Amino acid sequence: MKLPALPYLPWRPPRLERGPIQLNARRLYILPTRSGLVFALLLLGLLIGAINYGLSLAYLFTFWFAGVAVVAMLHTQRNLSGLRLVAKSALPVFAGESARLLLEAENPSALKRFRIGLKHPDGIGEACDIPAGGKHDLALNVTFTQRGWHALGRFGVYSTYPLGLFRCWSVLDLSDPNAIPFGVLIYPKPSQDALPLPAATGADPDAATNKTDGDDFTGLRAYQAGDTPRRIAWKSAARSQHLLTKQFSGQQGSTLYLNWSQTPEKETEARLSRLTRWVLDAHAANLPFALTLPGRNIGMGIGEVHLRTCLEALARFGKSDAAN
Repeated sequence: MKLPALPYLPWRPPRLERGPIQLNARRLYILPTRSGLVFALLLLGLLIGAINYGLSLAYLFTFWFAGVAVVAMLHTQRNLSGLRLVAKSALPVFAGESARLLLEAENPSALKRFRIGLKHPDGIGEACDIPAGGKHDLALNVTFTQRGWHALGRFGVYSTYPLGLFRCWSVLDLSDPNAIPFGVLIYPKPSQDALPLPAATGADPDAATNKTDGDDFTGLRAYQAGDTPRRIAWKSAARSQHLLTKQFSGQQGSTLYLNWSQTPEKETEARLSRLTRWVLDAHAANLPFALTLPGRNIGMGIGEVHLRTCLEALARFGKSDAAN
């Protein structure tokens, strides 16, 4: 379900912050929701009817419902006031995938907080409850189609508890230039074309080219984003109800050099997409590999740390950001 847009008060200059952020009455805004406006119109009609016909019972219900709305407004603001917000690091994803950004909300009071969520123009958050004296992660799912570091920019934390008649919110921007901005690193989208790896040194070129589909099968692992569909074990996945990827061992003593100049593509983004595909294939085949980009060389390595280093270099290639 798409959440309603929040008024971001564009006439006010953004306040860049680094966190943690303490919400208080000075930085909270509150306005009626659509349901609240309809409720106000109904009360107005009820009041006009009470005045025209002089009905005491109509007066009673009018002012009673108005009092309920005022109490609900106070509870809506209190539901956010006093919360302490701290940004958490987000896991990198590939371009086109949904990134999950987390904001830890700490509730120091003895009152439980209800239905609190995050809102961003390009993302959707899920409202959740925060226990009394406890913490809970507020999640925001945002999809980025371009690689590189993406700071979240301005976003809102909001609540419509308890009756949905009022929306209380605060606008945040964790983009202080002296701190790490609240955002996520986006890897290039892997190429979907089935192009073999370049020939590895220290082995027969034909064998090195085909080792990703060779006979040295070593087992299955859980599916990871970016794995090629032709390496998925469909029969095993059907039995286990989970996607599994076949793993093949590389030829002993062979090393693989992935070079910018080896890609058949000519455009920058297409080359990065191809190199990302090769990096994932080499990692899946358990091959030591090196990566050479214009202006940067990553030496021979193997394993998860080496994989993340290469993917990060591909994501940041040609970008001027310096966020970590």
